[in-house]
Order: sequence, then structure tokens, then C-alpha cells
Amino acid sequence: MTQVKCDLLIVGAGPAGMSAAIEARAAGLDVVVADEGNAPGGQIYRDAAQSPLADATVLGDDYLAGRALIERFAGSGAKHLARCVVWQVAFEDGRVIAMLTRKPHDERGGTLEVTARAVLIATGAQERPWPVQGWTLPGVMGIGAAQTLLKSSGLAPSQDAVLAGSGPLLWLFASQLLKARRRVCAIVDTTPSHAWRTALPHALPALAGADYLLKGVRMMRAVKQAGTPIHRGACAFSIEGDGRAESVRFVDASGAQHVIRTSLVLLHQGVIPSTQLPRSLGCEHEWDAPSACWRPRTDARGRSSVERVWIAGDGAGIGGAIAAMHAGTLAALDIARELGALDAATRDARNRPAVRAMKRHLAVRPLLDALYTPPAALRRPADGVIVCRCEEVSAGEIRGIAALGCQGPNQMKAFSRCGMGPCQGRWCGTTVSELIAQVQQRSVGDVGYYRIRAPIKPVTIDEIADSIALDDDFTRGEFPS
Repeated sequence: MTQVKCDLLIVGAGPAGMSAAIEARAAGLDVVVADEGNAPGGQIYRDAAQSPLADATVLGDDYLAGRALIERFAGSGAKHLARCVVWQVAFEDGRVIAMLTRKPHDERGGTLEVTARAVLIATGAQERPWPVQGWTLPGVMGIGAAQTLLKSSGLAPSQDAVLAGSGPLLWLFASQLLKARRRVCAIVDTTPSHAWRTALPHALPALAGADYLLKGVRMMRAVKQAGTPIHRGACAFSIEGDGRAESVRFVDASGAQHVIRTSLVLLHQGVIPSTQLPRSLGCEHEWDAPSACWRPRTDARGRSSVERVWIAGDGAGIGGAIAAMHAGTLAALDIARELGALDAATRDARNRPAVRAMKRHLAVRPLLDALYTPPAALRRPADGVIVCRCEEVSAGEIRGIAALGCQGPNQMKAFSRCGMGPCQGRWCGTTVSELIAQVQQRSVGDVGYYRIRAPIKPVTIDEIADSIALDDDFTRGEFPS
């Protein structure tokens, strides 16, 4: 096992993590950035520095803008650990101790122990699970996963792909495919027809982020002008097929029923904060009703409820890449102040530009939340739909156990194994909480979430064993001993 010491450990090399590393290094801190990707950038700027696409402009100006941030990060002097899975973070004598496994194993890989004075969690967001009939069939995946393939490998989906769901990424990916000269079979938009009326009160404040809104309008117009069939206000959506996806069935806003033949269905219902790591550290979380997701409790500088732990970027609340970048800057400045590298006056002076920029970029979020947060009917599936993909537990089983008086997701886990698979609840946790709340007529915040324990990512016994320091007089016993 290799041991590394630093002032600040940053988990995640997306916009928030890179910006924080740049600012922390400028303040004189020794910084280590651990990330699962092959190169810095996170999901939004994945492989932006060296895209496999012959023409990366198809991904848009916002994607290409990430190259400047990546270059600044590369020149910051922060130690970047690529292909690293952080599977445990603990505290000892006021220090943060993290266990990482670097993959693939080579002379630079294996298990690492990083000891730091503070940790910044910048793990970003994950796609919101959308359990529908047939979502476990081969030929069904998330739009975010499909976009990852396009960015990292230059692989575009087949010409008969149906994009279904709601949210900005739905339209962004469709427009990127069209720029790449790929055809989209159809877009099935589940945004309720009344959502615009709900969002209207937020329209005036959102004008502070008018450039963001104009980008969205242009994307929608481009998709429409390309002749892509668009079915709005869709409901009763399901995926059908014998052994793999063969068609989608839904009802549009007019009440007409549709069946579209397809071999590839790409689903999306927005993104939610990735909360596994901060939960494992005991950071307090709250249910964000307007966004219908869990988020950690943090102050304006990203400081969590746990000492020496900061959270920045979409992992603290969805705000987009630019807002995440400024959030990383604010967190790094606060950490530098906490560790004695800056005084309060210098921190506050450097804060001001980032605070102003964040306010402008977040102005549009209430409008987007009102418009694109899926209604309860889409978040709480019918009884026959699989919710926990790992253990194949259906919504009906969860509702049945909840009706018996099961008090929360942790007890549900014991009764049904829901959340005990390789994803460790990432793909079922939010839905399980909502289903229990629905049956018992409680608030989701009262129901709670899974208790997350290390290892927070799947690791082998060999990797765990490699992290254990052995005394010189250790002798291996026989099994059973």
C-alpha cells in the first residue's frame, strides 16, 4: 500500500474539483485530486482536452470551453490521481484518511492511503432513476451514459434510437447527434403540458440567466427544424420487447396512443446530486421538494455539517458546470482560510467575483426545476415495475412491505435486500424513500434514506486486504483458524 500526505484531498476532477484545485494551489496548499476518469474534466468536459471525435465541435461551444479549465488545472501543480476509486474516507486524530484503489493495477496502481487536513467532495451528479416497465431490458440506457460513449469513444447511437423523458440534457444530446449527422427516430417528451404554467412565476428572475435560456430555445428549434418527430406531454410510457427492447408505447398530450418500433431507448429525467460519499461520512442531508431529490446541507461556501468536509458543485445541488466551477472556487478559498493559508479578509475579497457569477448562473434554476422536475406519477412506478435492478425488487413488493409498517429504507433493505447490490442503492434509494412515503402518507424527509457504509464503491477482498497495515510479527493462519 502506498501512503500519500497532503493539505487538501479533492474527490472528483470535474468543473468544481478542478477549479478548487487551482484556487487551493494558488493559496499555497498541497493538493491531491482523485478521480475515476482517465483524464480530468468530469462528465461535462469528459475527454475535452483530447476528444476521440474527428470534429469535437459537434458537442458544442460549452464543451470546448472546458479545455481552458483543464489546461489551468494541469498547470496548477495539483497531484492528479486518475482512474482512482475512493471507497472509504474516515477521520483519525483530526485528519482525513481516504482509501483509494487505482485501476488498472500496475507499478503505479494498487491501494493508496491519502492523509489530508481537509477533504472537498466534488463528485457531481447522477442521472435520476426513472423506473418504467421494461427499463431493465437490453437496449435501454440513460442518455447520460450514451453521451459518455460519444465523448469518450466517439460512439453514436443507432439511427432508430428513441429519446424519452424530460430536461435540458434530452435536447442537448439530440442536438449533438444532429450535428454529428445522426438521425433521431423520435423524442418522447414527458414534460406535463401544465408545467409551463407552474414555471411562469419564475420566468422574470430567470432572465438574469437569459443566455442559458436562449441556448435551450436554439437546441429545441434545431431539433424541430431537422424534422425529428416530437411527441409532447407523453404519459403511460413503457418499453416492450421479448428479451430486448423492441418498441415503446405511450399516450401523448392529445390522448392518442403511440407505438414506435426501436432497438435502442435512451431515458432521461434530469440529474440529482451524487450523495453516497458525503452520506458515508455522516453529513446531514435534506429532501429538496422543488427538485424532488436529496441534497447535503451546506453553507454558501460548501462547508458541510461534518468538520473538515466541504462539498461543491452539482453534488451539493444541481446548478450546472459554470456554477459548479465557481462553487469550487468558493470552497477552496474557505478551506485555505480554515487551514491558515489565507486570512478572512483575503478570502472574502477573492470570493466576491465568484459569488456574483454564481448568483447569475443559478437564477435560472427555479424555472428549470418547476418545468422539468418529473411529477410524482413518473417518480413512483406501478407495482409491476422493477425498482431495485440489482436485487430485482418491484415497486409492489416495496409498497407491500411499507404497508406492514416498515419505517424506512434501512429496514426495507433488511426485509427485501433492496439496495444491497453492486450499485449500493444509487439507483433505487430515492424511489424507495418516495414509495414508503406514499404508502404511509409521510414526508420523504421523514422517511429518510439508506445508511451508507464503506466500502462505498465495489472493491475486491484483495484491495481491502492491501489497505491493512500488518505488524512485523504477523503470521498468516490456516482457514478456518
